[in-house]
Amino acid sequence: MTPFRILIVFGTRPEAMKMAPLVKALRLREEWTSYICVTSQHQVMLNQVMNAFSLKADFDLDVMEEEQSLTSLTMRLLQRLEPVMQEVKPDLVLVHGDTTTSFVASIVASYFQIPVGHVEAGLRTTDLRSPFPEEMNRRLTGVIAQLHFAPTQRAAANLYREGKSRNQVYITGNTIIDAFATTVRKEYSHPLLQNIKDKQLVLVTAHRRESWGEAMRKMFESLRRLIDEVSSAVILFPVHLNPQVKLLAEKVLGGHERIHLIPPLCPLHFHNLLQHAHLVCTDSGGIQEEAPSFKVPVLVMRERTERPEAVEAGVAKLVGTDGECLYTEAKQLLIDRKSHENMITDHNPFGDGEAAQRICDAIAYHFGFSDVRPPCFVSSLCK
Repeated sequence: MTPFRILIVFGTRPEAMKMAPLVKALRLREEWTSYICVTSQHQVMLNQVMNAFSLKADFDLDVMEEEQSLTSLTMRLLQRLEPVMQEVKPDLVLVHGDTTTSFVASIVASYFQIPVGHVEAGLRTTDLRSPFPEEMNRRLTGVIAQLHFAPTQRAAANLYREGKSRNQVYITGNTIIDAFATTVRKEYSHPLLQNIKDKQLVLVTAHRRESWGEAMRKMFESLRRLIDEVSSAVILFPVHLNPQVKLLAEKVLGGHERIHLIPPLCPLHFHNLLQHAHLVCTDSGGIQEEAPSFKVPVLVMRERTERPEAVEAGVAKLVGTDGECLYTEAKQLLIDRKSHENMITDHNPFGDGEAAQRICDAIAYHFGFSDVRPPCFVSSLCK
């Protein structure tokens, strides 16, 4: 009997972090054969994650080029994914989230009439310009996919409103929480923590395309002002390799003894440093999901978020991109213990560490390997 073939396609660091637990879960199923295709959309940062999770790609498309445009990236992905589909002949293609890799892999799979499963499906801001191009990528992937693995009830509700059948949608939680079983250490040390000692650690990440330029400059200027005024705080900023981010960060934030600009971190170091943070300032989606597990408040440097669950739970605040709100809220969290305590919860709204297992169970049911439909945890939100 020919084994059931699953092709997992990803290309960026966040995708790899969230797909790694699923790859490991899929490979425990003896009746399935899985293949990893990396596009290397984020080459250096992707390799960090692959090494951390001891994963090896079966196919590496190596599409990364300096200062690549979205158009040229899309063209290379289309051309290089087709031979992979022809060789593997998968019965299912799994993609993740909101990247150009996910959208294009879904298109190519559909050309070969291969079913697509969308991990982390259903997140929406309803504004195609924010985040850009991620909102567009996620929604277009959702149009193509036959299976939708929604991390939350709200994400599932979005899919139902768009006409997705209840037989296609499974609420699974987010696989990033599963990743902590591999990355998080009870005993962890790092030279940066020794340097910081008793300071309040402000962990910063920024990379969003829609913030490039003046908006990002304002955010960075506000962060420098914050550190100038709050002597108890120190910033740790693993700087994205994109020149639009890196050069501006060095110009605005460089040269300060309590601002540490460092290269991107592998998941093991990032998650363990996150445990020690007092506060996170970020425009990332994934960190909004990760930080609540470590009881770290999040200030989201964006105008909109496709993860409103964190804001509703009180563990995150939207502070926009003009800088002033970021400065005010961050300073309050650094100097006022009660404000900080009010943004801490014992419950992470994005998952419990069992998402990968639920996705595997959903695949097994959908393709007839199991007669037991996994619980969907559908509430009134999903009607």
